[in-house]
Amino acid sequence: MDLTWPAADDDRLHRLLGAPDLAWLLERARRRLERGRPLTGSVSLAAPTLAQRAAAERLLGRAPGGGASLTVRLDAVDAVLRRSGISPEGLSAAVIALTGPVVLLAEARRSDERAWEEAYAPLTRLADDLPGLAGWAARVRDEGLVRRVARTPDSARLLLDQAVRVLRELPAEPARSLSVFAADALGNAHALDNGTSLATLVLSGVRALTGHPEGTGAAWRRAAWASAGLLRDDVSSTVLTLNLRGTPALDWMADMGDPCVLTLRQLAHRPSRTAPPVVHICENPAVLSAAADAYGPDARPLVCLQGQPSAAALTLLGRLHELGAAFRYHGDFDWGGLRIATTLLSHVPWQPWHYRADDYREAVSAAGPDAQLLSGKPAPSPWDPDLAPALAEHGLRIEEEAVLETLLGDLR
Repeated sequence: MDLTWPAADDDRLHRLLGAPDLAWLLERARRRLERGRPLTGSVSLAAPTLAQRAAAERLLGRAPGGGASLTVRLDAVDAVLRRSGISPEGLSAAVIALTGPVVLLAEARRSDERAWEEAYAPLTRLADDLPGLAGWAARVRDEGLVRRVARTPDSARLLLDQAVRVLRELPAEPARSLSVFAADALGNAHALDNGTSLATLVLSGVRALTGHPEGTGAAWRRAAWASAGLLRDDVSSTVLTLNLRGTPALDWMADMGDPCVLTLRQLAHRPSRTAPPVVHICENPAVLSAAADAYGPDARPLVCLQGQPSAAALTLLGRLHELGAAFRYHGDFDWGGLRIATTLLSHVPWQPWHYRADDYREAVSAAGPDAQLLSGKPAPSPWDPDLAPALAEHGLRIEEEAVLETLLGDLR
């Protein structure tokens, strides 16, 4: 509700009450009106200037009083304005004439909340239609993510309209390029680019939709999009394998016993149809290459991460896990190796493959004086809590190549 009164004598009002040295008085009076409070009682200004004191004296026709602060009674100002005819409706009308219509703050807040409720309508309908996303929708509202990134109800409504439109189309089957999907769904191939508010919001919804674990970084984002069938970069992300089957290409390579490099695009468009009961996983290509050399097509199925698991590796292992494969993992005995293993464990379950504290101690005993010193920041080993303390105790780094014969013994 706007507070309005009949027009005042603008010229005289501006000269009397609109002077810059009385701006503080107008501001205090307006704040009271916005809060629905009457313009009665006194207002004070600490440490006023001589010009501010003089302006108050001209307004009231007398000195407003001494002291360090300047105190003016609003009732007295109201009486002056009415008696002089400058503002027949008093101080309230004068404030509105000089500063514009006043909207009560309580009503403004109610109006703002109504606008936000309308902005959240697409999210509410999505939760009703897809109960699996109801918890995510509630968190988006409760945690204030949309308010932080959109700022206004109008911007929020547009953002949520687009996010809901995207999430209703996911997961994409068959898998598609992220940019092509964005162009089809939103009319803008770059709408889901990294760093946009929409991409941030949709990715959080994707995690709720697919169960993809929390994370950060470019590789994590690629894997998160891929979990919903959207490929950010479908050819540069790869994974190295040996003797996996389930597609014509994999079957052919397994018959030859040669390593195979799979791209994220291949995995998304032509996922494996079958999985072996057990898949061994290593960190370093030297292990896979040695298995291919030693056993060829008789080697057990093996996947090589080549460092932190790529989006392609996570997509492949996720598919094999869905098909019932169990995993056995080995990596370097160093802090980086423990971090890689922990990252993998957050995506798929696996059992240690000669990758426990006792295995490390045996490798240290066999290493001799040429073993490399361990360096870097320590990391935990959740699959075997004794492994990390063992590394810290011995302080030696054991690469997979140092235990290659042990690993090869399990791969025939």
